[in-house]
Amino acid sequence: MPRVTARIRRTRRGRFQLRLPPEEREVLRRLVADLRELLAREDTSLRRLFPPGHATDQRSDEQYRALVKDDLMTQRVEALQTVERTLDAEEMGPDELSAWLGVTNDLRLVLGTQLDVTEEMNEHGLPPGDPRAERFDVYRYLTWLEWQLVEAAAQTLPPPPRASAD
Repeated sequence: MPRVTARIRRTRRGRFQLRLPPEEREVLRRLVADLRELLAREDTSLRRLFPPGHATDQRSDEQYRALVKDDLMTQRVEALQTVERTLDAEEMGPDELSAWLGVTNDLRLVLGTQLDVTEEMNEHGLPPGDPRAERFDVYRYLTWLEWQLVEAAAQTLPPPPRASAD
């Protein structure tokens, strides 16, 4: 099996090299545009992006949503703008990486909701004839890309303390 080159790599200057092939950038461009459209419509597939604040008390949940929904929406739109702005970049900074991580996670959650992804699907995939197979492959790609982003972000963390010999 050929080795896949890391798509996101931390540079010595503390920035992040974005090594996505043009085809992957184009897929992400379409997905980001789709997510922007879904956010504008407040589509039902966004429910995992705005989970309930109180599952058993509708009034408390409505109050919670009134308090946080606009801020959450603003944060998501700003992150989308950052990804759109940096989609063709070769490098990005830590704040941009964070936006990419958030948007990639949001894309996964929405697509997973639309596909009704289960643990079994994650373990075994879908049969080639399944009409959802192509979109599920995109979901798996987003999962892998999110892992790449997390790995790159983790490179900025200080090393764990060394155990002392007592």
